[in-house]
Amino acid sequence: MAFLSVILAALGAFAFGAVWYMSVSKAWIKAAGVKVGADGKPQGGSSPMPFIIGFSAMVLVAGMMRHLLAASGVETVLGGIIGGFGIGAFLITPWVAMNYAFAARDPKLTLIDGVNSVVGCAIMGAILTLF
Repeated sequence: MAFLSVILAALGAFAFGAVWYMSVSKAWIKAAGVKVGADGKPQGGSSPMPFIIGFSAMVLVAGMMRHLLAASGVETVLGGIIGGFGIGAFLITPWVAMNYAFAARDPKLTLIDGVNSVVGCAIMGAILTLF
């Protein structure tokens, strides 16, 4: 059951990310400096590799979150949400912000990606504590 909860948590966060990035795609493309074609779509965006890497990353994060929540004795959905929120807000997003700052990326990119990290991890925490 543990493996299934990790996969479901990864799917939940991945699904949120899909909806989130579709809703902010134009702002993300601009902030990330992604080159677009005449049709307004990212150039070279037909490779499935980013999706494979993205879902694999979600599985890794969900697996570690499951371990951390269990080791911390978190058993309620609210506890999972709070734990996931904290991981996204105080571990993942600051690290991404640091990398983007050194790369001189648009601060809006940190905000957009930070929302995905925080909400995605909160969703993971909720799903992980349901099993």
